[in-house]
Amino acid sequence: MAHVLLLAPAGRQVGLTTACLGLVRALDRQGVRVAFAKPIAARGEDRVSALVRLGSSLRPPDPIPRAQADALLASGDDQTLMERVVALCAGAAEGADVLVVAGMWPEPGMVHSARVNALMLKALDAELVLVGSPRGETPAELADAMAIAARGLGGFSDGEPVSCFLNRVAPRTPAARVGESRPIWLEAGEEAELPPEEIETYRTALEAERLRPIAVVPARGDLAAPRVKDLAEAIGARVLRAGDLEGRRIRHVALCAMAVPGSIKTFRPGTLVITPGDRSDILLAAALAVLNGVPLAGVLLTGGVEPEPHVFEMCDSALRAGLPVLAVEQGSYAAATAVAGMNLQVPPDDPARVERVMTAVADLIDPAWLRSRAATSRVRRLSPPAFRQRLVEAARAANKRIVLPEGAEPRTVAAAAIAQERGIARCVLLADADEVHEVARRQGIALPPSIEIVDPVRVAPWYVAPLVERRAAKGMTAAQAAQELGDAVMVGTMMMALDEADGLVSGALHTTAHTIRPALQIVKTVPGCDLVSSVFFMCLPEQVLVFGDCAVNPTPSPEQLADIAIQSADSAAAFGIEPRVAMLSYSTGTSGAGEEVEKVKRATELARAARPDLAIDGPLQYDAAVMPDVARQKAPKSSVAGRATVLVFPDLNTGNVTYKAVQRSANVVSIGPMLQGLARPVNDLSRGCLVEDIVFTIALTAIQAQQLAARRAR
Repeated sequence: MAHVLLLAPAGRQVGLTTACLGLVRALDRQGVRVAFAKPIAARGEDRVSALVRLGSSLRPPDPIPRAQADALLASGDDQTLMERVVALCAGAAEGADVLVVAGMWPEPGMVHSARVNALMLKALDAELVLVGSPRGETPAELADAMAIAARGLGGFSDGEPVSCFLNRVAPRTPAARVGESRPIWLEAGEEAELPPEEIETYRTALEAERLRPIAVVPARGDLAAPRVKDLAEAIGARVLRAGDLEGRRIRHVALCAMAVPGSIKTFRPGTLVITPGDRSDILLAAALAVLNGVPLAGVLLTGGVEPEPHVFEMCDSALRAGLPVLAVEQGSYAAATAVAGMNLQVPPDDPARVERVMTAVADLIDPAWLRSRAATSRVRRLSPPAFRQRLVEAARAANKRIVLPEGAEPRTVAAAAIAQERGIARCVLLADADEVHEVARRQGIALPPSIEIVDPVRVAPWYVAPLVERRAAKGMTAAQAAQELGDAVMVGTMMMALDEADGLVSGALHTTAHTIRPALQIVKTVPGCDLVSSVFFMCLPEQVLVFGDCAVNPTPSPEQLADIAIQSADSAAAFGIEPRVAMLSYSTGTSGAGEEVEKVKRATELARAARPDLAIDGPLQYDAAVMPDVARQKAPKSSVAGRATVLVFPDLNTGNVTYKAVQRSANVVSIGPMLQGLARPVNDLSRGCLVEDIVFTIALTAIQAQQLAARRAR
């Protein structure tokens, strides 16, 4: 029977949706089976269920239509409504350990949301989680109001404290007054830090009212930043030039009515420029700013005036670079007021924002409280959020120094800033410092002061003699070494060889061969291993699978394929995935014949003989390896078929095509490739990688460095 958590609001606009999203993510990270339901629909769009679908693999049931619920309540038939709520939630909770239920929130004209939430709390035998948000009250006044709300819902009936979730908490100022609400527009990255003593004040006040705070979530403008597309829909703007309408986010708003020199002072990354439609000079200045590396969010032209075609022609390069241009009939003041007052709720088609909200909120939920609610005797699964969280925590504990030879590449700079800020690794960017800071400025990235920037040209001479020493058997001269050290990847590799760095990540600009070659020459492979291979961690909706080798060895021999299987199994185990290894082929068992099938059979035999402790089977077709119903038909006696976690492909062609097809067609996050077999961790990136990919590859590398260091110490 699932443990039910009912999230109910203690007031209006408290962020119940973000609390639900964060709690679902946090429980999923714990490895428990979590389910979600919103039993009764809100008026209009059922946003919260849509957002849960967007940010997780859950498929919440359709809620009871609001009109039907209102009709039953109006007739006094509360019981029938609750019977339908219980049936809906029972279906949603099937197979789950914890069911998160979103209560009703008060809407204009509604007087019964609190009563319905109290009815659901009893009908579902649920635990109450109260969600509140300060609106100018003192902490003591807020705690008193939330305690009143908890009693009205039936909280404290068992004598236990009521869990509560404090949302959108902004720093209190001396000017704050009772009843004064915060502005809904917060400039991303500029809101003041919430002091620890202020958080403690809220906690103390809540605990005095027997409310247990499980999370205190600060107000963050970056979580509220809407897309230009959202703005256009919200204020009914005409789209004159679409540009990157769906990708650009509004983090600042600038009303530009003065001359260009004064207006351009407000131009910074993420700024929406609002200006009269006849101010072609401002539009041209915005276009010039974009071409000079300032990624403005867009331009909103007011007054119903559109620029002449030749003006747009002069802006063509900036427009093709993605600058959106919108127009409205209102004057500039009215347009700015409409922008400031737009609804900043997360839209149900914005996966990037949903991901940020879920992760940010989940990070702040009390882990001890989560563990107590997630206690279950069921076998845990390693979900993608749990895997990623495990990576981050293990990397933080490792505290390794990771060198990034592509130090001025924009995605690498952004990833290094994130990894440094989150404590994932101590990052070293190999590049000219001025170039790095310029890239950061253009992208609006705040580089942490602790991040290291090393100019490879300046330090290269230090490594000439050590490189000559290591390559003396190959006849390397000092002149040749100096030439080799003109490559930042070689400089980074020498830093590892001399224990000045623990790992290296490259490949956003370079080929796999370019990244690996220096490592094979200098740090070489681990003792007893002659092969370097790779794995990808494929974050499927329900679990994480390991794919190998999809990046390095084109046509492995049976002996090499056996090595890849063993290396991949050990990598899986090292990252918390129980290894069950499927040796893949176009044949399952003896159903097919041919040279390729025989190679896989021989590799399976060699791997089993070398590692009898591992569950290894093959040849297996992909569907027989991962689908229990197919496995029962094709390989009923296999201990691996139908539940494989490590899938070893017979060659690079098959592996690379399959991982990319799964990644792109199924919208799956893949982490890697992670290289195996090197004496020091060197990891390659795809040249199409995202910032998130680089961050998690840095984490993988840090963890590998810790594991290799532990082996050397034994």
